[in-house]
Amino acid sequence: QVQLAESGGGLVQVGGSRRLSCVASGRTMSPYAMGWFRQAPGKERELVASIRWNGVNTYYRGSVAGRFTISRDNAKNTVYLQMNSLQPEDTAVYSCALTRDDGSAYTRSSEYDYWGRGTQVTVSS
Repeated sequence: QVQLAESGGGLVQVGGSRRLSCVASGRTMSPYAMGWFRQAPGKERELVASIRWNGVNTYYRGSVAGRFTISRDNAKNTVYLQMNSLQPEDTAVYSCALTRDDGSAYTRSSEYDYWGRGTQVTVSS
C-alpha cells in the first residue's frame, strides 16, 4: 500500500502564494506519476496539475496555468504545488494522488490509484 500526506494548506490573502507538499510512503515502487486535485464545496473534484516521474512532462488546467507550478523531488518521494497569485476561486480542499502508470501526466481522477486526505486552502479577500 501507498500512503500520501499533504501539507501546506491554510488561509492566504488574494494575490498571495502558498506551497503545498505531498509525501508518498510505503510501497511506492518507482516510477509513478502524480497529480494535484481540488474540490470546492458543492463542486466536482477537478485536476489542478499532474507530473510524470521525469519531472518534465506536466499538465495544468487552464485556470491555473502560469500561476501554479508542479514539481517533484523523487529522492524525497515528494511532489510540490507552488501556487501564486491566488484568487478566491482557488479556495478548495487540495489532494494529491499517485498512479503506478507513468505513461502520461494523467488528468482524470479514475486514472489514479492512491489518494491523500487533502489540505484546505482558503483565499480571502
